[in-house]
Amino acid sequence: MEKLTKLRNWFLEKGQGVVAFSGGVDSSLVLKVGYDILGDKLLAVTATSILNKPEELATARRVAEEIGVKRHIILEFKDLENPQVKANAQDRCYHCKKARFQAILAYAKEQGIPYVFEGSNIDDLADYRPGLKAIKELGVYSPLQEVGLTKGEIRELSRDLGLSVWDKPSEPCLATRFPTDTVLEENKIIRVYQGEAFLKELGLKQVRLRDHGNLARLEVEDTDLLTVLEKREVINKELIGLGYRYVTLDLVGYRTGSMNL
Repeated sequence: MEKLTKLRNWFLEKGQGVVAFSGGVDSSLVLKVGYDILGDKLLAVTATSILNKPEELATARRVAEEIGVKRHIILEFKDLENPQVKANAQDRCYHCKKARFQAILAYAKEQGIPYVFEGSNIDDLADYRPGLKAIKELGVYSPLQEVGLTKGEIRELSRDLGLSVWDKPSEPCLATRFPTDTVLEENKIIRVYQGEAFLKELGLKQVRLRDHGNLARLEVEDTDLLTVLEKREVINKELIGLGYRYVTLDLVGYRTGSMNL
């Protein structure tokens, strides 16, 4: 694919860098192609906090090891101590991304590396992504965007290059499960995580538990709607046990950004 050649040449021109690496398919492709070209001149940094599921960090560790990356750094953040993140206003993602990338840029500078790369793709430009503003303001590079790769092309390339996460569903942070301007609280974040973990144990691959205080609104793919209905008693019992009073199934189904109100 011509865009893969462009991506390889892009990394050749940069010569070195640090990848902000989540373990998702986008940043995994950045890390894979970059490491194939630059080797140990490319480092990976993964940011994590209570807003990220523990299994996401485990995936990032595994994929970095599969690629062969020797220097993979983990930065832990206390996001709920950042009042602009905790307030969960419409620009929460901007403030969260800014804090994280400032830390990654500082680490890169300590290592004498002038470039930080991240995994936004060309499709992200059409979505509501306040975090992209922070990325651009800080001078972080988005190689997949620069060579014009779409999400579909990224999955295809990742599969062809043997990345185990080529078909991994997207996994936005847990703050996205709460309505805008709902103050984020640790116990409620943990409750959402536990609820989604239980739902996935039932075989639901793509599921969101949207937290509306006493009400849990479930979004699943169309193919899983009947599964939820068939297992509604056990689902209701589990989520009521986590502290919800009402459990509902969203008939529209799973979609991204449903809390972007």
